[in-house]
Amino acid sequence: MIDARYNRYQRDPTTGKRYGGEWRKIRSRHIKAHPLCEMCKKAGKLTATEEVHHIIPLSKGGTHADSNLMSLCTSCHSTITAREGGRWKK
Repeated sequence: MIDARYNRYQRDPTTGKRYGGEWRKIRSRHIKAHPLCEMCKKAGKLTATEEVHHIIPLSKGGTHADSNLMSLCTSCHSTITAREGGRWKK
């Protein structure tokens, strides 16, 4: 529900073009290469990757390059998104 509202009212309308079929291929390849959450791994926990995070958001000039991607679990991804002022903050 929150994601749907965010996507409809707050996300840049051109975002859909940046997250099409090519992104799904890149995301899948990245998860296969990095199957564990990078933040959890640093904390000594082994948690499966559920999200692929753009270190520099696409809206700020980031790309889908491997050097700009980070494998995360949903909890860690939500933490980063909130800290950076993304969809979880007003």
